[in-house]
Amino acid sequence: MSVSPRRALAVIDVQNEYVTGNLLIEYPPVESSLANIGRAMDAAKAAGIPVIVIQHDSPPDAPLFAHGSAYWELHPVVADRSADHRINKRKASIFTGTDLSPWLEDHNIDTLTIVGYMTHNCDASSINHAHHNGLAVEFLSDATGSLPYRNAAGEASAEEIHRVFSTVFHSNFAAVATTDAWIDAVADGKDLPIDNVHLSHQRALETVSA
Repeated sequence: MSVSPRRALAVIDVQNEYVTGNLLIEYPPVESSLANIGRAMDAAKAAGIPVIVIQHDSPPDAPLFAHGSAYWELHPVVADRSADHRINKRKASIFTGTDLSPWLEDHNIDTLTIVGYMTHNCDASSINHAHHNGLAVEFLSDATGSLPYRNAAGEASAEEIHRVFSTVFHSNFAAVATTDAWIDAVADGKDLPIDNVHLSHQRALETVSA
């Protein structure tokens, strides 16, 4: 007999910096991801799933997330909704330097659902950290997002970054799904399916040889 997952929803860094500031989320479009973040929070609240709101802090003179600035503040989609626990962090992972691990243990959480920003930075770091801590992880691909990069190592569009990270997550670290699929799984008391490295690779080889 299967046991329903004991979920918590982690809402990561949904701050104005990503919407009107210097790190504008491009893919998926930030308007759609914000709407899905709100939907996920509402569904979690209705199902009795604890909601954890995380906010990134930088020094007041920092170029990004300057503490106390308008860009540091939570976006109204999150600020106007209630949370069961709030965390302020200074590193990418929501576990580093915070009380998240003992809080999850105290609340008997075995599955962490990730929404918020950015897919490839704080989300990725937190997903890997949660995975190595023994938690099941879920990543809602339409309630998260990326922006483009260019540096000495190369360049990638927001869509490429989000798609590649999502594919890698689903191969090993987190079950990747839409907000709709997650809401259905919550209603059914079921976990979300995740793939594995071997099958993910084999399918890629089959595509190349076809």
